[in-house]
Amino acid sequence: MRTMKQRASWRRWTAIAGAVAVAACGKGEAGSSGQGGTGGDGPPPMPVEVVAARQDSVIDAISATGEIEAVQSIELRPEVDGRIVQILVREGQEVRQGAPLFRVDDAELKAQVARAEADRDLARQALERTRQLVVENASSTADLERAEATARSTQAQLDLLQIRLDRTTIRAPFAGVVGQRLVSLGDYVTNSTRLVTLQTVNPQRVVFAVPERNASILRVGQEVVFRVAALPGRSFTGRVDFVDPVVQLPARTILIKAVVSNPRRQLQPGMFVEAQLATEIRPDAVIVPEDGVMLLSGATLAWVANDGKADRRQVVLGVRRPGWVEVRSGIAAGELVVVGGQERLAPGAPVAPIPVERSAEPVAGDSL
Repeated sequence: MRTMKQRASWRRWTAIAGAVAVAACGKGEAGSSGQGGTGGDGPPPMPVEVVAARQDSVIDAISATGEIEAVQSIELRPEVDGRIVQILVREGQEVRQGAPLFRVDDAELKAQVARAEADRDLARQALERTRQLVVENASSTADLERAEATARSTQAQLDLLQIRLDRTTIRAPFAGVVGQRLVSLGDYVTNSTRLVTLQTVNPQRVVFAVPERNASILRVGQEVVFRVAALPGRSFTGRVDFVDPVVQLPARTILIKAVVSNPRRQLQPGMFVEAQLATEIRPDAVIVPEDGVMLLSGATLAWVANDGKADRRQVVLGVRRPGWVEVRSGIAAGELVVVGGQERLAPGAPVAPIPVERSAEPVAGDSL
């Protein structure tokens, strides 16, 4: 009995020792493998989101607010007193230059013109008789001079009346669109009576003011890109044709006017506009997403993924637009700018770039 118990105990202890040995071998192999994975190759690359810097056209611009103004705009008034007998135009009608708009009663003037024509004819006949008498030595030179003066006077009087008669028809001084009519048929009008408004529609002008500190960079011919509050989603482009040589007080601003094409008559006088006056255009500027740039200790920085490593760059910024910013130095076109995960980076740290898409809202002035 004792011999059998000793054998059973020996077998148990042998099994336990074998299990312990196998476990020890497994831990040793695992430890050896783990040391080779962490100590041999260093930390794994840090995944970061990147966007490639790209070239685009950017514009240095001065922002301002203003309004649309007609190139030509007047309130027509008659030059001859009288009663309105004809209205030849309707409100909102487009008219050509010289088109008749109103007629004032001209009966009295026509009678005056007829009498003046008779006086002229008599003066001419008297002049001819006097000339004949002078040839026959039957009249003096003084008589001839008086006859000539009388003939000229009657002709001048006729011409004056004829001009007044012609002006009983009020005509458009330039091509444009008729505005509000302010008189009715039968109204008695004088030279102070407003008849109707008339303004040009194509082209139009955008008018705004900029601070006097910009005086040295203002030029005729500069491009103006603007949006109209009444026409959301649209942008328009014009060219500066007037820079006021006088600084306006008390705001100390300079008035700018730019001509803009308006073939569809969308731009109407008085509309509020937000304008960008281009002072310099750079067609090959480098732009990057705005969230790829950060401010640290007073310096403007950006991270670039370069050959699998993080490279911190100090950059100089230029024009800003929603979502994008111009980089004037520090980053070249095509380099991968980190836009996600910058807070975990250190110079020279390994990175795994993950390209992401960004809305391509350009920095170009014609798409503001």
